[in-house]
Amino acid sequence: MSSSATGNNLPMIDVYLPMMKSAAIISAGQLGLFEALADGPLSTDDLAGRLAVSVRGVATLADFLVSIDYLERDGASYSNSASTQRWFTSRGAVDYTPGLLWTAEAWPMMGDLGSALRRGGPQTTLWEAMQSRPQLGQTFAAYMAAFACDLGPDLLRLVPLRPDQQRLLDLGGSHGLHSIRFCEHYPQLRAQIVDFPSALADTPARLAAHGLSERIALTPGSVLDHQWAPAQDVVFYLSVAHNQTADDNRRVIRRIRDSLNPGGLLVIHEYLDDQPPSPYLAAFKLTLMYETGTSIHREADYRAWLAEAGFSEVKRIDLDPLEKGALLLASV
Repeated sequence: MSSSATGNNLPMIDVYLPMMKSAAIISAGQLGLFEALADGPLSTDDLAGRLAVSVRGVATLADFLVSIDYLERDGASYSNSASTQRWFTSRGAVDYTPGLLWTAEAWPMMGDLGSALRRGGPQTTLWEAMQSRPQLGQTFAAYMAAFACDLGPDLLRLVPLRPDQQRLLDLGGSHGLHSIRFCEHYPQLRAQIVDFPSALADTPARLAAHGLSERIALTPGSVLDHQWAPAQDVVFYLSVAHNQTADDNRRVIRRIRDSLNPGGLLVIHEYLDDQPPSPYLAAFKLTLMYETGTSIHREADYRAWLAEAGFSEVKRIDLDPLEKGALLLASV
């Protein structure tokens, strides 16, 4: 329980400070402030000139970001903290700036959370909203691509493939980054990505840039309905199941099992509904209620679906940090 909830601080601190922290970090991402400091410290005047904003405005924002450890100050100059440099600039390991831009889009949605709670779900799902607002889908896809860059090394390390495994089916693979990473690492591999047409809009150019247009096929369609090719060796079902109902997941997993060769492997990445849920998982469940009307599922649910489909062995691997979710590796 927070200190304000126990009565030691003003009761609105838990509401006001998180709101201002989020607003400041999002604004910095929208302005390009963190990227402007990626090459080194800048004075207030230089930073204001670089961002085309007022000196007063950038100084006020920067001082707040210093107070929450996103920036550092030395005299009149500001620089990124080590964590900010790592996570929110092109010089870092992964640039999660697209996540900040997506949060700016999600911000007004969350303001209507109470209505979703009364209904028990969204009035318009996120996917329906993307059809009328294409830019929303592009921003979300950029965020998912950033997460894929973060998750990719874990997948490659924890999911070794055998030399005889040559066919990869990537369900909901949109950006193509997971298929690209595995095809580059395993020269024997060919991949097929199944996803909505809008999700694959930018993927051909990415495949071409990696020289993989001939080895990775794109198949527009829904993972719920598309009849993908049989005789697969490995199937990726990554960060997809929480957008599906329990019945749909059961059906998809059965279809995956039917399409796998003997000795084949299903790789699921998900956020498992462990009890009691962590604050992050509890927040994610609220987000899904509003955005898609679906939820995360329990490990026991996945194991039941996998056993029913005929998978013989299931291994759980928790990722580090835990907020990255978990892998379930299911073998035929």
